Amino acid sequence: MGRLSRRRFLGASASSLAALGAGAACLARAAAAPEPAASRTGRLRQSVCRWTLPGALADVCERVRTLGLHGIDLLHADEWEVARSAGLTCSMGYASRREHFIENGFNDPANHAMLVEELTAAIPRAAQAGVPNVIAMFGNRRGRGDTEGIANCAAGLARVAPVAERHGVTVCVELLNSKVDHPDYQGDHTAFGVAVMEKVGSPRVKLLYDIYHMQIMEGDVIRTLDANRQWIGHFHTGGVPGRHDIDDSQELNYRAVAAAIADGGFGGFVAHEFTAKGEPYAALAAAVGICRV
Repeated sequence: MGRLSRRRFLGASASSLAALGAGAACLARAAAAPEPAASRTGRLRQSVCRWTLPGALADVCERVRTLGLHGIDLLHADEWEVARSAGLTCSMGYASRREHFIENGFNDPANHAMLVEELTAAIPRAAQAGVPNVIAMFGNRRGRGDTEGIANCAAGLARVAPVAERHGVTVCVELLNSKVDHPDYQGDHTAFGVAVMEKVGSPRVKLLYDIYHMQIMEGDVIRTLDANRQWIGHFHTGGVPGRHDIDDSQELNYRAVAAAIADGGFGGFVAHEFTAKGEPYAALAAAVGICRV
């Protein structure tokens, strides 16, 4: 995490101190002021997933803000204003608190009415609250082939796209691994998600590219995101293996990944989503520094 440099006045003579007093006071005030968030996170708008940090949400938001982050991810509708009051964007909102949120997604037409209703209600509220993204899921496979799953997901998301476009809120459908954390999840490869996005063809329906999950399933992260930038609306981070700190104890070079994201002109959020091996805010501060490119 960057800090505002402090100027020192060296070798000032006794006769010049009085003349410099006013200027020194101004510099002291500048040194004490918080560094602008943009300069502390580099070219990327960095965020963090709320579930990774302990404590009351208001306290979490205040600590996150002091680290220079721009947002906080994965908040429910009744929490969005807490983040905004703390000067943060809820960078990814939930449309629902229902159970089995991940498993019951758009790949099953039986879920479409429920999912469309949830999102149609949540999207206008998100727009009003300044929440740019809401999360959705592809759902568990349950015996479906990819051709069927892609068609089902595209049909359901196409019903939501006009509402999202009208309100300027992006529905982000998450890619997850089915190898370690989410057995049977269908949207477990980038190609599956991209096929759905191509069929929907909306600037307000995009992928949540979780770097941790896709490293487990397919690797080749930088080339994959370079080839599919137009379909990606949001990123999550996490160290592989174990979804811990994104430091040099794990297999991904996150500074290189962050640079590749920034070099492509990505304007959305990159949200840290890992369980720290040590003190969580120290690990988060280190992650912000790694991704400051």
